[in-house]
Amino acid sequence: MAKKIPDPVDKYVGSRIRMQRLLRSMSQEKLGDALGLTFQQVQKYEKGTNRVGASRLQHISSILKVPPAFFFDGAPMAAGEKRTTGARESVPNYVAEFLSSSDGLALVKAFTQISNPKLRRSIVDFVEQIKPDNH
Repeated sequence: MAKKIPDPVDKYVGSRIRMQRLLRSMSQEKLGDALGLTFQQVQKYEKGTNRVGASRLQHISSILKVPPAFFFDGAPMAAGEKRTTGARESVPNYVAEFLSSSDGLALVKAFTQISNPKLRRSIVDFVEQIKPDNH
């Protein structure tokens, strides 16, 4: 039997669930308990392996204190779908993956707490200097 490939939108929604859960310093087990599920089920939602139903997504949005639309903000387009005027561009996959990782979230949290704009700019300049060349 062929392995089913997760739908890109399901993966994206799952990554947004994970990102918001981590921002709230909540474990998969704690989210699962609040939903009446195992942490394994939450894990499958976050990986996009299992699709999240509408009522369950509404419950997750309530627990994570975000509107349901948050999970679709910047989602990939379906085949043949055209972006409407005023709609935001999709977030690149590498950004979504970075923001849903624990290192990415820790870095973003720490960086946004730096109030000195010159120091923030210096950090960005430093990181740009040490990144590998893509040539």
